Amino acid sequence: MSTLVAYYSRAGQNYGNGGVINLPKGNTEILAEAIASDLGAVLFKIETVEPYPTDYFATTDVAKRELRENARPDIQGPLPSMDGVDTIVLGYPNWWGTMPMAVKTFLDSVDLNGVTIVPFCTNEGSGLGGSVNDLKRTYPAAKVTSGLSVRGTDAKNSTAKAVAWARKSI
Repeated sequence: MSTLVAYYSRAGQNYGNGGVINLPKGNTEILAEAIASDLGAVLFKIETVEPYPTDYFATTDVAKRELRENARPDIQGPLPSMDGVDTIVLGYPNWWGTMPMAVKTFLDSVDLNGVTIVPFCTNEGSGLGGSVNDLKRTYPAAKVTSGLSVRGTDAKNSTAKAVAWARKSI
């Protein structure tokens, strides 16, 4: 059996340290890459077909509308093979108290029967929000473990913590 590390991450304008900052690489991506490298896992970046706006605040408006509408924005493919995958380490930023809706598009598109989802979330103080309960409620065919919350501005310095957590969780 094998592990897949799937994640959504946003580079560019993000919120951090009390204001909008520019990130050359998204916080969630930094952690996902470290985890996948350590575990020897396949890494899959969830990317939307229609990019979110460059402006941070415009993106938050789109994200809020998608959540309100329970939208499933189209994501780029091809999707990774799920043959033999028994665990998905799932990374995402906390958007409006849960994961970005593109993450749900991904999860809706793969067979989760018997799969364990091990979630981790980057945020600037809101923790995992309701995302773990949201995963459990929306994907009852999967087993969802407790998750890891990492402050986004600490992501670069938290790779060892994330790797140790992932090793223990799978």
